[in-house]
Amino acid sequence: MNFERVIREATPLLWDGFLTTVYISVVSIVLGMIVGLATCFMVISRWKILKILAGSYVWVIRGTPMIVQAFFFFFGINQLSMNMLGFQVFDREMAGIITVTLNAGAYFTEIFRAGIAAVPKGQTEAARSLGLSGSRTMTYVILPQALRISLPPMVNQWIISVKDTAILSAIAVGELMNRMQVYAMTTFVFFESFIYVALWYLALLSALMIFAKKVEEWVKYDKNN
Repeated sequence: MNFERVIREATPLLWDGFLTTVYISVVSIVLGMIVGLATCFMVISRWKILKILAGSYVWVIRGTPMIVQAFFFFFGINQLSMNMLGFQVFDREMAGIITVTLNAGAYFTEIFRAGIAAVPKGQTEAARSLGLSGSRTMTYVILPQALRISLPPMVNQWIISVKDTAILSAIAVGELMNRMQVYAMTTFVFFESFIYVALWYLALLSALMIFAKKVEEWVKYDKNN
């Protein structure tokens, strides 16, 4: 067994990949939440064209494999930009961030929409009776409650988005999975290598799962008090 060798040789590579994974995850989750919230407002708006655009975005992203999207943004868009502009618009990392962001955004859209729908209608009626406009009612009354309701599924989506970064190894983004693939293909030590990288993912995602549990307990406690 080569576990000791793998730990000694692969740890520096995996640390570099770990930092890249965390960076892509954090940026993509933050941007995904912004995209999801904006798309959610489009979905619930009165403008039909906005509903169609938002619905089409969610349909396309949720209806196609993430690896296809990653290939599209890195290889497809870059080929198009090379033909039209003479240079590539996305490097591997940027293509990866866009891919994870758009995926997270599509799912955050549904999470936020469900959270807003879960707020009792009486809250809106009470706010409007006090003279608040529709936008102020949404901003100060509905949205804070909806975000609190949405916290547990939001944290679960964070976990999914972190795991999704492993797919970016298909376009050679230097995250955890890619770093270990490079090491394993160089040394031909596959069994121990992929157990080791699995432990890295398990440690990272376990921390997020513990955080998710704390969030669920906090939301449940807040509702009961």
